Amino acid sequence: MGLNELRNDCARRQKKGLHFIATSVVIWGLILVTQFLDLPLGIRNLAVFCCTAVLFPLALLAAKLLHIDFQSKDNPLTKLAILVSLNQLVYILIAMWAFAEAPEKMLMIFAIIFGAHLMPFSWLYRSPAYLVFSLVIPVVSLVLGVLLPPFAIALFVFVAEIVFVCCLSAECKKL
Repeated sequence: MGLNELRNDCARRQKKGLHFIATSVVIWGLILVTQFLDLPLGIRNLAVFCCTAVLFPLALLAAKLLHIDFQSKDNPLTKLAILVSLNQLVYILIAMWAFAEAPEKMLMIFAIIFGAHLMPFSWLYRSPAYLVFSLVIPVVSLVLGVLLPPFAIALFVFVAEIVFVCCLSAECKKL
């Protein structure tokens, strides 16, 4: 298969990563809840990191429910998708720095990293939705993070992820 056929196969079999984006709705919902807890900022920020622990188990469950080929082992671009996802782990070090040095901005940085890591998937899945949300989430998170308290960022990303799921679902129907 040629490159474009591999990309189309990956997008079709993995439904453009819909299982991960649907899982991110749950995670950002949990993060939103943490922002309303009557806890010190450091504990709320720690809870944000803890919320991400459910990503892979929930994505696996979502893949089963949505009939998505979670691994697509015979498509070499699946390894690229994993690599693109794992790069976010390196960038999380910036959020960890903010946890200690700028705790009031940690969630903003976390949201910027999350949104920005979506951009390569726009190429992989030939997805306008990934491109739009990979730009909108970081920019709006930066503006909200400068002007408003962290719960505004969590609420925005939570709502954005719901809209993103709807957009991806529409893209998948066209496959």
